[in-house]
Amino acid sequence: MHTLNLGILAHVDAGKTSLTERLLHTAGVIDEIGSVDDGSTRTDSLALERQRGITIKSAVVSFTLGDVAVNLIDTPGHPDFIAEVERVLNVLDGAVLVVSAVEGVQAQTRVLMRTLQRLRIPTLIFVNKLDRRGAQDERILRSIAEKLTPAAVAMGAVRGLGTRSPRFTPYGATDTAFTDRLAELLAEHDEALLAAYVEAAPALSYRRLRDELAAQTGRALVHPVFFGSAITGAGLAALSAGITELLPAAEGDAEGPVAGTVFKVERGPAGEKIAYVRMFSGAVRTRELLPFCRPGAARHDAGKVTAISVFDQGSAPRRPSVAAGQIGKLWGLGEIRIGDTVGAAETVPETQRAPARQHFAPPTLETVVSPARPADKRALHLALNRLAEQDPLIGLRQDDIRGEISVSLYGEVQKEVIQATLAQEFGVDVVFRESTTLCVERPLSSGAAFEIIDKDPNPFLATVGLRVDPAPVGAGSDFRLEVELGSMPYSFVKAVEETVQQTLRQGLYGWQVEDCTVTMTHSGYWARQSHSHGVFDKSMSSTSGDFRHLTPLVLMSALRQAGTQVYEPLHRFRMEIPADTLGPLSPVLARLHAVVRAPEMRGTACLLEGEIPAARVHELGRRLPGLTRGEGAVECVFDRYRPVRGAIPTRPRTDHDPLHRKEYLLQVVRRVAGRRDDA
Repeated sequence: MHTLNLGILAHVDAGKTSLTERLLHTAGVIDEIGSVDDGSTRTDSLALERQRGITIKSAVVSFTLGDVAVNLIDTPGHPDFIAEVERVLNVLDGAVLVVSAVEGVQAQTRVLMRTLQRLRIPTLIFVNKLDRRGAQDERILRSIAEKLTPAAVAMGAVRGLGTRSPRFTPYGATDTAFTDRLAELLAEHDEALLAAYVEAAPALSYRRLRDELAAQTGRALVHPVFFGSAITGAGLAALSAGITELLPAAEGDAEGPVAGTVFKVERGPAGEKIAYVRMFSGAVRTRELLPFCRPGAARHDAGKVTAISVFDQGSAPRRPSVAAGQIGKLWGLGEIRIGDTVGAAETVPETQRAPARQHFAPPTLETVVSPARPADKRALHLALNRLAEQDPLIGLRQDDIRGEISVSLYGEVQKEVIQATLAQEFGVDVVFRESTTLCVERPLSSGAAFEIIDKDPNPFLATVGLRVDPAPVGAGSDFRLEVELGSMPYSFVKAVEETVQQTLRQGLYGWQVEDCTVTMTHSGYWARQSHSHGVFDKSMSSTSGDFRHLTPLVLMSALRQAGTQVYEPLHRFRMEIPADTLGPLSPVLARLHAVVRAPEMRGTACLLEGEIPAARVHELGRRLPGLTRGEGAVECVFDRYRPVRGAIPTRPRTDHDPLHRKEYLLQVVRRVAGRRDDA
């Protein structure tokens, strides 16, 4: 039996969790279909998910379609929880992108589709909610072609739109309009098929077209479109057949070297860590020592696997092993983290390794969180670290100077969920400050600095030279060497690299510095010295601490020479309002610094699209109902960063501030008496 690891993705409320329930029911895994509104779905197991009627955490459930074992991963649709989708993408063989037949292609739908295409994940499109009033098929199909992909092909005809009994009838060999469209679409990527189509289209066999459709869908070149209703079950048989026929099953050698990716971490009832791993090669067995590491890291950790569960037919029973193609839960790996590679990293496909850069935009908001009871300060710190363990994009920022903790966010809904989770799961009531926008800094030009060992004003036993250069937008930050790796102990080089990355978290204005390359240009150290009786003399010997203390001074000097520009996040919005409310709304949009394209009138409704600073999104959402009689709806999604206009915002530093050398040295230098005299 083949295994298919399948993701269900959609904009919030498109019906993907209901689709998951229907697929489980169709496969015979559940006897009764759960309801999102009633909080009885199989995959929304968290109390918060059932209370709010939204998916917050990705969930895995398995079932069988014919001779294919499907591991289905239901993902959140709300943009505040896009980090959950981020992690799932690295373990998928294929995906179903759900689109509402009423609302159509929405902002998050476009974001998801662009990412699926960029990662070349084979994807079927399912147009859901045919039973809803206002459902459409031809308009939605045109919208898919215009906004998602022109390489889309409808796989059947729809009847009974907007009724309680809609029907979806798959096309076949006798539907000439379908076969012609299919042949034209497939011929764009297959010259032999194009020649056969041009020379003798009627003689082109339907079997050949279907085989080529499966091949091109598997290469993410073509996207079949199915229609149906998760509530009534219409179209589910055709979609199920499409999943098994058109999406490629998992590949991997169960006898090969062990390789897998951790995409989720949770805690069990006793606080034990449980890692969800997708296996690409080999097999992991209980009681064996399993190595794991961060992608690109030189050092491996290891842990003894104490128990394994493998997803199978709606449950996850204990098994002695988990093999290539399967998804399992591993116990016993106390230090493992989301994104870690288990076993042989080189065996994991390049497209499915946890990436150094994210697929989606980073969080654009930040807030300070404090315990409602001062006595809970330590408990809050532990609880936040547990949450960050499950969601690495909850970036914790510890300010020891002010005794505060900040968390990064995608939106206000995520803040509410964090607050409720801390109260329900950890018993810690918290309060948040008003969210602020997270900006970034980028170098304006190149800058360089160096300090030499035993030469004023350098008080450390280390030589460090660094050059900062701008890098392309989206490149992140990179560390390189222009010195020979063997010129000094590797631990010293590593200390410089790690300190560079840490220091870049706070640039000249306090924001994360991105899209730059930092090159080490000078290095030097004093070898380990000892007295005649063999006692180590720190005053004459370089240590990693010397390099960690000196690097921030050198890097910030180079960065100050290069200069930085502060960029703010900009969101793209799409708004539908009553046409007669455009007048009162327009000056408000102007005051919020929104740039609006020409309005599009649709009868009594008006469609507005444009850009707005992320800092203004929350206020727009708050004011829109009052300005549009409660009838306006807006969708916002991160688009890009742009240079800040006007006064440059700053963020308070949480370190000892290497931009002010005297104060920095007073904090970090612990001089050893007689250091220079003994040297």
